[in-house]
Amino acid sequence: MASPGGTSTCSEEGGLLAAVEQRKRKRMISNRESARRSRMRKQKHLDGLTAQSKQLRTEKEQLVTSLSLTQQQCAAVEAENCVLRAQGTELSRRLQALEEILCLVGSLSGGSPANLGGNFNSSSSWGSFMCMNQPIMAAAESLFYC
Repeated sequence: MASPGGTSTCSEEGGLLAAVEQRKRKRMISNRESARRSRMRKQKHLDGLTAQSKQLRTEKEQLVTSLSLTQQQCAAVEAENCVLRAQGTELSRRLQALEEILCLVGSLSGGSPANLGGNFNSSSSWGSFMCMNQPIMAAAESLFYC
């Protein structure tokens, strides 16, 4: 470096070199510390993602189990619904047949079915209809067409 008089001294150059070297060392230390903090942040972020991944996998397993159970319950309810529909259809058929019988009996006796209340207590007219008092069973083919 040049002094105002045009000459440079060795001590001034040595001092400037030492200052430059000291700034380089400070910068290097600062960069290393910054890199260390960056690695720590990255590791902390990775740990958080790993924990979140584990939590989401556990939650997924619970949801899959819950879904499977719900599907089983749904299938059971659908099967029960089919049986109930078949039984309802059978009851409707029986009711229609009984109404037809009442109309037939009413037309044969000359009265309306509503006025025939006493006639069905005798064993001769009511006994033939006792076969209707059986449990309702759904036919197998009606269960598959819900």
